[in-house]
Amino acid sequence: MKRIFLFIIIAFSINTFAQEIPDSLLKNGWNMTGVVGVNLSQTAFSNWAQGGTNSLAFSVYTNLGAVYFDHPWKWKNRLNAIFGRTRLEDVGYRTTENDIYFESVGSRNIGWAVDPYISVTFRSAITKGYDYAVEPEVQIVDFFDPGYLTEAIGFTYDKNKIITTRLGIAFQQTFANKFAALYTDDKETLDKIEDFKFETGIESVTEAKYEFLPNMTYYSFLRLFTRFKALDVWDVRWDNIITAKVNDYINVNLSVTVLHEISQTRKTQLREALQLGFSYSLF
Repeated sequence: MKRIFLFIIIAFSINTFAQEIPDSLLKNGWNMTGVVGVNLSQTAFSNWAQGGTNSLAFSVYTNLGAVYFDHPWKWKNRLNAIFGRTRLEDVGYRTTENDIYFESVGSRNIGWAVDPYISVTFRSAITKGYDYAVEPEVQIVDFFDPGYLTEAIGFTYDKNKIITTRLGIAFQQTFANKFAALYTDDKETLDKIEDFKFETGIESVTEAKYEFLPNMTYYSFLRLFTRFKALDVWDVRWDNIITAKVNDYINVNLSVTVLHEISQTRKTQLREALQLGFSYSLF
């Protein structure tokens, strides 16, 4: 059932969007955009006196979506997915990127500086993921295990060409199965392990895209979530990507992701990658 659900999301998203379309360029009806691509990095040594380990890293990604526009209504849908692995000499392949994020946001222009909106988001790992810090490696995630479904209602600001943001009351459900003890279990109930967790709180989502030099673009995505029962604790996901475009198909990407979710670990997680990318626009 989980695999069917994943297929439905991807099949729907093949007709969806990668980059935000300004309202001034939206036509009535559906507005499609989309990019698929591959990022690569490789290091090789032969008789290298200072030592070194051969490595090959790759990631396959898709940024797809659709915007339905019928003034004063706007309905934005998007799917971002990435899967990456790294091969290290004498170690083998390890999964390094494993994320899927789907978002649907409906808003209405009411003539204010901000517009009311409702949204639904889904995020999960795409497939099996492991903790490589222990020996032997231990599986810690799978598709929809855990899976996060969040509904929100509030106000959004998208009048600026560079930055858009929204803030609302959110209802977050966390689903788990095999790894329920890690992500959904209530530690206060010792006689059972819960596979579902429901939380209410505040969600903030902010995106920025800025071309600071010809053919060089900075993109940022920041999501914050806090629970009403613990307003001093915030879940944070902050994606940052600097892209240098070589031509229509080749680019160089520097990506930095900062992640802090106490349901996963109390430590702040950091991921950085500098890669050569090949991309293709679908629309």
